[in-house]
Amino acid sequence: MLGSLVLISAAAMAAVGPSGAASTGSNIPDRYIYELPPVLEKPAAIDGQTQTDSVAFLADQADRMTVAVQLGSTGPYQFMVDTGSERTVISRQLANRLGLKQGHGVRLHSIVGVGMVNTVIIPQLQMSRREIQTIDAPMLEAANIGADGMLGVDTLKSQRILFDFKANTMSITPSSEPAESLGDGTIVVRARSREGRLVLTDAKADNQPLAVILDTGSQVSIGNPMLRRRLIQRRMVGAPETITIQSVTGATLQGEYMVLKRLEIGGVTLTNLAVVFADAHTFKQLGLDKRPALLLGMNAMRAFERVSIDFSRKKLRVKMPKSSSADNVELASRLMR
Repeated sequence: MLGSLVLISAAAMAAVGPSGAASTGSNIPDRYIYELPPVLEKPAAIDGQTQTDSVAFLADQADRMTVAVQLGSTGPYQFMVDTGSERTVISRQLANRLGLKQGHGVRLHSIVGVGMVNTVIIPQLQMSRREIQTIDAPMLEAANIGADGMLGVDTLKSQRILFDFKANTMSITPSSEPAESLGDGTIVVRARSREGRLVLTDAKADNQPLAVILDTGSQVSIGNPMLRRRLIQRRMVGAPETITIQSVTGATLQGEYMVLKRLEIGGVTLTNLAVVFADAHTFKQLGLDKRPALLLGMNAMRAFERVSIDFSRKKLRVKMPKSSSADNVELASRLMR
């Protein structure tokens, strides 16, 4: 059903001060260690109405992404891109305005729990070159979504998404087409599919193995209680601060906001990663509540210049910032040209 959409209060974000970089302690060269700012700077807004093969996106107040889509002959409308959601969702307000036909009620899974919601039939949805017919989309309040709708993995399967954070663009192409080059310093991480979501298993926090779920619909990365317990034992997180997480349904969940000193994913290490630890329903839904797991949100993905997510090939590719350019000799096995 539905992955997580998370809203974090600005006060909670601002309360986290800068911390020093963690020592490497591994065989990954320093140039591949990227220190994340605990408080993210929002990029300047650009025109999100562009309908081309490379679709411009806007960063909203929660630092997620929205892209312009056409619904039949109307639009464009701003839909959030959520790789953590199984279903494409439309706001109740937009569905009513368009007079869309009622669908069947469905059980919707959010970060808080499970509940029944009404659906409507979207006859046609088009984004860039991608056109999808007849979507039975759950309806949620626009104020809770933060956009006109959300694009889930049901509309993204068999596709490859490229987020270019430097250019503020996103492109979607079929996975069957040759992959675009991200340039030197590209790292490839293999993934597994679980309930339509991509899960990275080549990940560690202080040598603690964990599962990492890609979730572009979440402003901040979310860790489960099992990961929190393991990291506190190893003193790998800073002092916690209690905050409230709000789901797409409007329900809330208490969490603890901390800064994770070190996270390794494939051939790259992130330091000072902002994480909210909470007993989110998503982990139970995916069968990851009994092992350390993390929903990797936008605060982590924006550490890279480019991020390519290939659902069909189950592959994540990231382009390191120029300040972390690749060493072709030392990391030849981890790089793709």
